[in-house]
Amino acid sequence: MLTKYAPINSQEYPRFSGIKTFMRLPHVKTEENIDFAVIGVPFDTGGSFAVGTRFGPEAVRSMSSLIRPYNPGLEIDIFNYCSGVDYGDLSVNPGYIEESYQLIAAQLEPILNNNVIPVLIGGDHSVSLPHLRAIAKQYGKVSLVHFDSHGDTWDSYYGKKYTHGTMFRRAVEEGIVDPSKSIQIGMRGSLYGPEDIKNAEDLGYQVITSQMLKGITASKLGDVIKNRTGNNPIFVTFDIDFLDPAFAPGTGTPEIGGFSTFEAQQFVRTLKGLNIKGFDVVEVLPDRDPTKVTSLAAANICFEFISIIAYNKREKQQQRK
Repeated sequence: MLTKYAPINSQEYPRFSGIKTFMRLPHVKTEENIDFAVIGVPFDTGGSFAVGTRFGPEAVRSMSSLIRPYNPGLEIDIFNYCSGVDYGDLSVNPGYIEESYQLIAAQLEPILNNNVIPVLIGGDHSVSLPHLRAIAKQYGKVSLVHFDSHGDTWDSYYGKKYTHGTMFRRAVEEGIVDPSKSIQIGMRGSLYGPEDIKNAEDLGYQVITSQMLKGITASKLGDVIKNRTGNNPIFVTFDIDFLDPAFAPGTGTPEIGGFSTFEAQQFVRTLKGLNIKGFDVVEVLPDRDPTKVTSLAAANICFEFISIIAYNKREKQQQRK
C-alpha cells in the first residue's frame, strides 16, 4: 500500500495553525487505502465520579499537533510505512449507555472489515466494552492488554452492570475476551477489599500491580506480555490514570503512586511485534487540567500506538524479502 494519507508538513504550515485533527492528519471518513484510523469516542455516561471525558478526544487532538512523525524510541518514521487518517468522532447517545454501546460497535464494523486498525480516543473507560465487542466479532476471542490503576472488574456500580468500573467483567461473561491470555498492569490505590484484585484473578486475568511492576524492567514486562498473549488477537487499552497524577491530573479517578510518562513510553514500546488489532486511550478529563499535560500525555501514547503499527508493518515487509 502506498502512503496515501499523512500529516501536514509542520515546517511549511505552523503547528498552531489549521483545524485540530490528530497529528494534523487529514480528516477523511474512509476505510480505503489506510492502515489505521484515529477515532474519537466522546462518551462519559459510564463515569462514577468526575465526568467530562466526553471532551477528551478534542483535547487530545489539540495537543497532538506537537507530535512529529519519527519515533526515535522505535526508530521508525510512521508515514514511510503507513497511511492513516483522523476518522472523526463516532456518534453516541449521551445518557444512554447501552444504546451508545450498540452505536459504537456498529460504526467500528466497516473499519475492522477492511483490516484497518482503530486507534480510539475516549471518553470514559466504559467505551472499551463496545470496542472489544467489535474487535471480537471480526477476529474472535481477544487478548486484553490493560494498563490502568483500576482493574474494572467489579460486578456493578449503584446496581448498574454497565459502568467504567465493570466492563472487563462483562467482557469475560460475554465471551469476547480470553482472560487466560490477558493481562492487567498497574493496579494500585485503596480498595474496597482484597477481593478487588482477587476477583480479577478469579476471572482468569493475570494481574501485575503497581508495586510488582516497580520491581521489574520494561523489557521483562514485555516478555511477560508476549508469553501471556502469544499470537492471539490483542486489544490494548490504556487508562490515563495509569500515570501518576503528577503527570496526568486531568482524569476522573486519579490514584497516587503511579508511573511517569517516560516509564509509560517504555512499557508501551514493548508491545511491538504483537498481533494487535486495536487500541484505545481513555479517561482524559481536560477540565481538570488547565496545563493540558494530561492531554499531551494521551496524545503521545496514541503516537506510540501508531508507531507500533508502522513498526509491525515494516517487520512484515522485511520478512517477505
